[in-house]
Amino acid sequence: MPNASAPLPQTWDLTSYFPSLQDPAYGAFKARLTSDLQAALAAASALLQPAAADWLRLFTAWEDLGARAAHVGSFLGCLGASDTSSEATQSEEAAFSLVDAELAKLKTRLVLLLRTFDDAAFARLLADPAAVSAAHAIRRLRAEAVFQMPVELEALASDLGVDGFKAWGRLYDTLSGRMTFAMTFPDGRHETVPMAQRRSLLSHPDRVIRQTAFVEGNKVWAAAGDTCAAALNALAGTRHTLYGRRGRTDFLQAPLHDAALSRESLDAMFAAIGARYELPRRLLRIGARLQKTPALSWYDLEAPRPLQQPVPTYTWDEGVAAVQHAFDAAYPRLGDYFRSIVSKRWIEAEKRAHKRSGAFQTSSPVTREERIFMTFAGTVNDVITLAHEAGHAWHTHVLGDLRPCARDYPMTLAETASTFAEKVLVHGLLANPALTADQRAFLLDMETNHTPAYLLNIPVRFLFESRFYEERKRGVVPTSRLCELMVGAQREVYGDALAAGEEDPWFWASKLHFFITDLSFYNFPYTFGFLLSQALFNRFQQEGPSFLPRYEAFLRESGRASCEEAVQATLGWDLRSPSFWMDAIDACGGPIDAFAALLAQQQVLR
Repeated sequence: MPNASAPLPQTWDLTSYFPSLQDPAYGAFKARLTSDLQAALAAASALLQPAAADWLRLFTAWEDLGARAAHVGSFLGCLGASDTSSEATQSEEAAFSLVDAELAKLKTRLVLLLRTFDDAAFARLLADPAAVSAAHAIRRLRAEAVFQMPVELEALASDLGVDGFKAWGRLYDTLSGRMTFAMTFPDGRHETVPMAQRRSLLSHPDRVIRQTAFVEGNKVWAAAGDTCAAALNALAGTRHTLYGRRGRTDFLQAPLHDAALSRESLDAMFAAIGARYELPRRLLRIGARLQKTPALSWYDLEAPRPLQQPVPTYTWDEGVAAVQHAFDAAYPRLGDYFRSIVSKRWIEAEKRAHKRSGAFQTSSPVTREERIFMTFAGTVNDVITLAHEAGHAWHTHVLGDLRPCARDYPMTLAETASTFAEKVLVHGLLANPALTADQRAFLLDMETNHTPAYLLNIPVRFLFESRFYEERKRGVVPTSRLCELMVGAQREVYGDALAAGEEDPWFWASKLHFFITDLSFYNFPYTFGFLLSQALFNRFQQEGPSFLPRYEAFLRESGRASCEEAVQATLGWDLRSPSFWMDAIDACGGPIDAFAALLAQQQVLR
């Protein structure tokens, strides 16, 4: 850890990737990657009915090429997120999309060649020593073989995706990264605020500031509404076309495959949530009573609740220290890791213009290093985000010694680790016996305030996206209809806990997740991870530190098995059972009960 007397850096160091985009090392790495990729494509084209050893050599080459491409992609993603105004980075990202397209062609060839193996031959392939540690990945490739177009059409789809499908995602990133909106603060101060900072303002303790950021920000999104609608329709329309060509009959088949999850488990989870909407709504009603309104507006959903103790703000150093203390107290191995990534400057958190909105963790399979991106504005949510992304990074680190394909875990299980880290943060702080009643109420508030997000907000996104994809089958969905679908989903899920007329019709435009091209339905894995981490943390509380090796064993299985298999093998739980999800949801009620009881004791909640 750097000297405690010196402020901690808020910008990351990317030099272990490459010294710069212009450095000869970057050009040489990319040239070698491109050359090796073309050689692998030529070798794949020459194979017609390969022996197992031939196919496995090609698979290993594809795995290595994918790792090197991920190294470059992570570097470019970091550069692009930290400076959206850089035309050089934007051009390089667009150019490097060609490598992704060529890799997709190689994968297509690999998948199609698996069709030449009958069941017996495929079993012999999996028994080969070179395949044992990659068996899960190879089985997933064979499952994809059922839904592949002829090789020339898959190649065409990859080529067109560079300037078509993926271009819509790049357009959205560029558009949103350059957006600003006007803010007039209660003290009369006028400021032009980057859209990336809007979320922090929406969690400001001053309701007037939240409302202003909401209204003024939505004016900008409304002005860009037709452009965003065109992008969203293009992304969904392209997916529908490709699904049809590949023989997929349900638009959820692909995201479920990407999530390594069965439809039965997904349905069980959402059925349990629908039966328990009142549990998170109860917390929203507590928030409305605390701020003395009949119900909450959309811009109140992430607001700190007005408790007797003023809501604290954090400097960057204080935020890092809060996470460090909690990790050290509850999960020392995670604490040691967090200390190392801070000291190595693997975190980008500076608040400035031209940064992409949101937060993410990325990593390089080549250097086996992680990086965290966020914009730290000093709120409690920012501290939680830091812990969340550190959980992602820890997950990647735990898998660090495995081969690349075994480190490729689905988003469902990724969100488990991040949410678990959030709980470690809050419970690590709650373990302090010297806490005052006000401090304990504040920490219980921290623990509970994500419950509505995962059990209401994410279901809204899933419901909206499902209905949008259904309507998109019949043609382009206009901007106004997208707003109607979003408001309808919000009303259905939030019920009377959300004030009538106070919805956010432009949430579909402002939420980056709907415009991600690599994965569709970038929503349900968050709730899956939240509830699975709830179950994991409950067991951790029951068993103490002796549970953590089992937790890490589960993380190490995340890239080597389906969600159901990984959980069953290491923890013995059945994700297809609605009762499992009901138990996880009901466990969320305990902290809400404790929070409400403490507020009543303090005579804050009447």
